[in-house]
Amino acid sequence: MDLEKICKQTVSAVKEAGEYIACEKGRKNSINIEEKGLHNFVTRVDTTAEKMLVERLSEILPGSGFITEEGTAEKKDGEYNWVIDPLDGTTNFIHGLPPYSVSVALLEEEKVVAGVVHEINLNECFYSWKGAPAFLNGRQINVSETKKVNDSLIATGFPFTDYSLIRPFLKCLEHCMQKSRGVRRLGSAAVDLAYLACGRFDAFYEYGLSPWDVAAGGFIIQQAGGKVTDFSGGDKFLYGGEIIAANSFVFKEFFQMINGFMEREKK
Repeated sequence: MDLEKICKQTVSAVKEAGEYIACEKGRKNSINIEEKGLHNFVTRVDTTAEKMLVERLSEILPGSGFITEEGTAEKKDGEYNWVIDPLDGTTNFIHGLPPYSVSVALLEEEKVVAGVVHEINLNECFYSWKGAPAFLNGRQINVSETKKVNDSLIATGFPFTDYSLIRPFLKCLEHCMQKSRGVRRLGSAAVDLAYLACGRFDAFYEYGLSPWDVAAGGFIIQQAGGKVTDFSGGDKFLYGGEIIAANSFVFKEFFQMINGFMEREKK
């Protein structure tokens, strides 16, 4: 299978969806906002973009399955499946606040073999495929070379539906604020991960996430030289709902810090 060709075709499909979303920006009164869960929104733009992606990706890899946020395609294939978030950062989009993005990953069995994250407002497309480095708009990217958490800029996302670990999360956040150069919360996990892959952030952690939030971005980080695990140090970040990511230099220190707050509470 030519993963480079598939990835570049996926980039084109993702950009088409991004162009549609960009055209809908500012049309708040016509995007049909619905609340599918507590503080968890979906719009006509989400579902339309997802349908566009499913149609195009079906042409790129006929017979493949889909794992989608908005449920417009329920089919899951045994070998190859696309993981799609048509609009990561919907709340940002509704309020006219960047960033928000399109995120698509291709799974072979349960392993990601290609990933694309397209940040719409800056027109920045991050992507990679198995066996390749990571790229931003055609230019190779790498994670940062920051050596200590104290010198790091950390990204995270605030819980908005699952508050089961809110107390240790807030303690961890307080610690990160005091022991780093700062903490940022942008509102799109896919963008957070992409920014870590190109060195803008040095580390990231969050819980309460879904596969479509992290599949593409987590893979791109790994291809850019970074490390990604769940809170216990395992590889269950795709389906486990929790993630720690950092460049390879600071990862051990950062992991021990996050693990000490978040994993201990779960036991």
